[in-house]
Amino acid sequence: MTDLEDPAAAVDRATGRYRGRTIARRFDSPDGFVILVGKAADDNDALTFRIGRPDDFWLHVAGESGSHVIVLNDADVDRLPRATRDLAAALAARYSKAKGGGWVSVHLCQCRDVSKRRGAPAGEVQLRRWDSVKAKPAQID
Repeated sequence: MTDLEDPAAAVDRATGRYRGRTIARRFDSPDGFVILVGKAADDNDALTFRIGRPDDFWLHVAGESGSHVIVLNDADVDRLPRATRDLAAALAARYSKAKGGGWVSVHLCQCRDVSKRRGAPAGEVQLRRWDSVKAKPAQID
């Protein structure tokens, strides 16, 4: 069986790889969570719907285009620790068109609350429910 025949073999959650390609930047939170940030619209779809699991956390800056951010929830927590939430939200702001601004609103939900309508362009999703957090774009070297 090849990677294309076995979808599970095509995914490496820890590194953000899908079908042999790195589709996400990886960051480690102060609390030990892995944060993955999509690189392009097609990568955002693969990150959200192929790498993300229902209990993982999903973030995206509100009202702007930008990267999808997934926090892997291998610890099976109900809420993200504040430091992890704040870093993930700052990364969502940094890797969006709002990166040059100040404070922005970032949507936060679990992957189970993210869907894609038929025919929607790459990277465009719908949210069933979400919380909003405020964040300034992360300063990354």
